[in-house]
Amino acid sequence: MRLVPLSLAVVLALPALALAAPPLPGGGISGDSLARDIGTLASDAFEGRAPGTAGEDRTVDYLVRRFREAGLEPAGEDGGWTQTVELVRSEIEGTPALSIAVEGERQALTQGEEIAVETLRPGARVHLEDVPLVFVGYGVHAPELGWDDYAGQDLHGKVAVVLVNDPDFETPEPGLFGGRAITYYGRWSYKYEEAARRGAAGVLIVHETAPAAYPWATVRAGRLGPQYDIVRDDAEAAHVPVRGWIQRDLAESLFARAGLDLEAQKRAAQRKGFVPVPLAEATFSADFGVERSRITSRNVLGLLPGDARPEETVVVSAHWDALGKDEGGGDGDPVHHGAVDNATGTASLIELARVFAAGERPDRSLLFLATTAEESGLLGAMYYAANPLRPLATTAADINMEMWSPDGPTHDISTWGMGHVSLERDVAAAAAVDGRRWSPDPKPEAGFFYRADHFAFAKAGVPAITVGPGMDQLEGGTAEGEADRAAYFATAYHQAADTYDADWDMRGPVTDLTTVYRLVEDIANDAGWPQWDAGSEFEAERAGSAAARAAAGD
Repeated sequence: MRLVPLSLAVVLALPALALAAPPLPGGGISGDSLARDIGTLASDAFEGRAPGTAGEDRTVDYLVRRFREAGLEPAGEDGGWTQTVELVRSEIEGTPALSIAVEGERQALTQGEEIAVETLRPGARVHLEDVPLVFVGYGVHAPELGWDDYAGQDLHGKVAVVLVNDPDFETPEPGLFGGRAITYYGRWSYKYEEAARRGAAGVLIVHETAPAAYPWATVRAGRLGPQYDIVRDDAEAAHVPVRGWIQRDLAESLFARAGLDLEAQKRAAQRKGFVPVPLAEATFSADFGVERSRITSRNVLGLLPGDARPEETVVVSAHWDALGKDEGGGDGDPVHHGAVDNATGTASLIELARVFAAGERPDRSLLFLATTAEESGLLGAMYYAANPLRPLATTAADINMEMWSPDGPTHDISTWGMGHVSLERDVAAAAAVDGRRWSPDPKPEAGFFYRADHFAFAKAGVPAITVGPGMDQLEGGTAEGEADRAAYFATAYHQAADTYDADWDMRGPVTDLTTVYRLVEDIANDAGWPQWDAGSEFEAERAGSAAARAAAGD
């Protein structure tokens, strides 16, 4: 670990309030401890921490040992440390045969290059032969807005070509979708879900870096390995036979050969009243075998029982999984180490547990939850929210942690997306104790609110938030912070290059985790309950359990 001395100017700029901030128990957050756990979890020995692998076994064993050493009690099933999460694992066998054809002229496509496909639908083989392609704009059906990109189009036996993000992302003025801040309609997962409801044979999303918020390398890395899903009774209906992404250049060529202009069609799709456009004489073919199996993965859970109201819970969460190994990665390193994403968050669970256990017990119990299969669609968190081991009605909040930055400390701390929840104000208050401030998500259009485990709790009504690093660096300011963040997403996010380096500047994670400690402590000792703001899409779900919280206060 490299500790970079603060300049005199930076020291003088620190608010006086920070000098009076109350100390944390256990000697406070330790950068050395964080670095040790991050380095271990992101090492080659953990093989990228993919569910259902030897890497998972090592990860779970490590977390159990470190939770026990920190002073937690087991909080899993049957008095143990884990919760079983049954998953379906799907992996394409060999090299898939993929192609498009326009007026009989066929173009072979290479998996991972022009296209990246996957399947979660039951079956040992996917076979589509010259299935018609239909452009369905952004693939949105929002009846509350009077918006339907499908406009009565029958998608049975057809493959939908869709744009990523919302119709408002590139429009000069905010429209029905509220501007550039993404809604759930803009997420790729929604587009797959809606196409499945329409009976489509497949979905191909046109990749563009800005609206997707990540480069093609991220798409490729996420699609070439095994895919996971929770065990579903309705898996046949829940998934299209084949789904994936195509490069922007391929989409432009495809549209042009079908006599259409992609940009013109995109502009049309940004307006209410868009109707689907069949790509004349254009078809898609896919043929590949699928190896399927059921695997047992695990969430890891440790509890610090509360003193005054132990039946009430504050969940502190982070996902332990990364993307495993990609032997065909081509860059000489098959391991997706997942150092920033999310060994930093997982190590933070361990360190927070140690510090809290060293002090006075909070009024509410703290549940430290390390989830599996976040990278496959928040599956571990979804499973816990559907099968909670402590009642959700008396769970005050979920505070989730993701992707602390090794680029130096910041004046601010941020949260993902615009959650419209009182927890955002609570983060601001916790940061102010140490002379820091809260910054709202600088890129709500990237959809991070829907891309982290707290979203599974939010859908179940529990006030929830993901906390991440700010970008206003003490040395370099916001410009430097934005440049560092952009470089990470361009070169390391979901790639083998997301590695731990002993030269990381651990002052940033230490400062951010100190703020998280103060946030969790405040919620755990407050007799009140965090709330969704009026008009939030999760407000009604939470209201349904109000009686249980009222009874807990009696």
